[in-house]
Amino acid sequence: MSAMDKLFVGVLSTALLGLAGVGISTNSLAAERLFFEGDMVRGVPKGGPTGPVCVLTSQFKRNESVVWRVRVLNPATSGQMGKGDLKSLVVELPDGSKHKMHYGTHPRTNVTDSFWSVSWQIPTNYPTGSFAYKVVATETSGKVHTWQPFNIKTSRLTVVAGNAR
Repeated sequence: MSAMDKLFVGVLSTALLGLAGVGISTNSLAAERLFFEGDMVRGVPKGGPTGPVCVLTSQFKRNESVVWRVRVLNPATSGQMGKGDLKSLVVELPDGSKHKMHYGTHPRTNVTDSFWSVSWQIPTNYPTGSFAYKVVATETSGKVHTWQPFNIKTSRLTVVAGNAR
């Protein structure tokens, strides 16, 4: 073995021994990320329903109510993150508007689940088209996590021509 080879092996051994004390675990890596699951459904706007409510859809007319429903999971604890675990959970639209989500039980009668949700009635002058949105979670520690749906028209919020009222 040449002197250069011995030097390389010595440096490599020292580097590996130094890493041995770092102690990277899959749990610590998992704790850095959150898992989001959610959907969009038709809600009940002011003035009453415009169609079947709580039905999965990504296409809405103006004056209809969009409801985002989201569950946030922490892989490190294998648990759902509720009101005490997150400082805030917000849906952000490309027009800059932010819609703060609330944690609670659903449906109102015969409760079967708990998750975050927010309702937004599409204004009569809102443009038509397919819009990217994102969900921003802020932990109580201040750490921020962002989730966006697939960049596919059918996964994004789509406002179609016409008014529901």
